[in-house]
Amino acid sequence: MEPINQLVAQRKQKLQKLIELGVNPYPYKFERTHTTKEVKEQFESLENQTVRVAGRLMANRLMGKAAFCDIRDMYDRLQLFIKKNEVGEHGFDIYKLLDIGDIIGVEGIVFKTRTGEISILVKELTVLCKSIRPLPVVKEKIEDGKRVVYDPFSDKELRYRQRYVDLIVNPEVKEVFIKRSKIITAMRNFLNERGYLEVETPILQPIYGGASARPFVTTHNTLKMKLYLRIANELYLKRLIVGGFEGVYEFAKDFRNEGMDRFHNPEFTQMELYVAYQDYYWMMELTENLISSIAQEVLGTTKITFQGHEIDLTPPWRRLPLFEGIKEYTGMDLTDATEEELKAAAEKLHITVEKEWGSGKIIDEIFGEYVEPKLIQPTFIIDYPLEMSPLAKKHRDNPRLVERFEPIIAGKEVGNAFSELNDPMDQRERFEAQMELRARGDEEAQVLDEDFLRALEYGMPPTAGLGIGIDRLTMLLTDQPSIRDVIFFPQMRPEQSGDES
Repeated sequence: MEPINQLVAQRKQKLQKLIELGVNPYPYKFERTHTTKEVKEQFESLENQTVRVAGRLMANRLMGKAAFCDIRDMYDRLQLFIKKNEVGEHGFDIYKLLDIGDIIGVEGIVFKTRTGEISILVKELTVLCKSIRPLPVVKEKIEDGKRVVYDPFSDKELRYRQRYVDLIVNPEVKEVFIKRSKIITAMRNFLNERGYLEVETPILQPIYGGASARPFVTTHNTLKMKLYLRIANELYLKRLIVGGFEGVYEFAKDFRNEGMDRFHNPEFTQMELYVAYQDYYWMMELTENLISSIAQEVLGTTKITFQGHEIDLTPPWRRLPLFEGIKEYTGMDLTDATEEELKAAAEKLHITVEKEWGSGKIIDEIFGEYVEPKLIQPTFIIDYPLEMSPLAKKHRDNPRLVERFEPIIAGKEVGNAFSELNDPMDQRERFEAQMELRARGDEEAQVLDEDFLRALEYGMPPTAGLGIGIDRLTMLLTDQPSIRDVIFFPQMRPEQSGDES
């Protein structure tokens, strides 16, 4: 293969030749009458009619004084037939200077070839954008009406880093992100239909809270104060419940200064919902109905496949208390275990306990290692220990537990929910316990927020709260193995010299 710089130089020479032919290779506008998909779908009414379509040149087969080529727009791929005696010598000279990746517009007659392929006989060709950098070569052909790829652009890191190239040469990737958009729309419609108000809360916060995580830190130059990118929007949404709103939600970009793996990206999207006068039992029912209805609307079914697992999202879902789950999958009853007993249990399970870990962190590690991966069918893990949930209300039947659940599907949680703590004295004690954990070295322990406590002192009604990870839900409903496959531009390490294609 020729060096990239040489190929770029050749394309720049063609660009100059186009200019010499009087062509503006970067015009301002092109009036389309149809998309490629519309031409195919409406062929019976469009046959022998003139249409104007545009797209990126993806295949080119020059045969003397005629050529077949394919263009692709956002919706589909369409064949063009270009003859010198139809576009004229000038038009054909322009065509011969085109490369794969160039964007063109054409006007022509819709017809069907002898092999039955819907095509356009081009009468006029317009260059819309001369591509300077060549696309990766992807070998493909149509077999039995289906696109078969023989040499895909498959380098994962390069695809994530250059998503724009990925979208061009792997058009099926677009479908994942179209479904992501539909998932968000379906969720928004579900919540709006129930009368909940979509709101916006601060991303830059003077005190971060609402989750156990390390924040990203920045500085406001004018105010000369430290600010944090939010790790969650929970405490601000609860302030709105205090203020009298009875159902609020937000699609939030959140940021956590943590490691990256196939389920974690430092910047991610979640939806948080808070509804006054409800509890976590009510929220469980709403959650299973929400997720199953999204699947039905976006996919047309509540029975899905994720990484080889057949999963049925149809309500009702199993409800499994956390300690019962640990006992079921490890044989250990840790319900009333002390911190020392939990450390001993973790060691037996070959989990290394860090010195700053408290009881809640140890339990979380045991659960995450031995229980969570086994829960393939939708399951609500309920009733967490008090130490793990500083913002949740104590369980009405057992004050050592809290009313919390996590919906777990395909071995990973997709959300988190509470009967929200609204006792300001209890909340202060929980925050103080978290600050003790911070003093022991737990950088993810929550910080004390005096303004939030002041809000609770004015009074917050009984409230149910829910957070759903949009990225993980999209992974599930599009059968994608990594969070990077459902985020347009995931966080990447710094690009090294020679990384580009």
